Amino acid sequence: MITSVLAGTQFRVQLPSGHEVLAHISGKMRKRFIRLVVGDRVKMEMSPYDVTKARITFRLG
Repeated sequence: MITSVLAGTQFRVQLPSGHEVLAHISGKMRKRFIRLVVGDRVKMEMSPYDVTKARITFRLG
């Protein structure tokens, strides 16, 4: 769930486990002008190398 909106299309997202990560919007979402607000549930891709950052790929609502 998105907890805060930051500058440069970046977001602070809280995982179900309670951890918070910094996430940015994927290119397709940016191209289609998908708007995200605080409280939206999102699907993300995370790298196993840096678990503090992620890419938002889908808005669940």
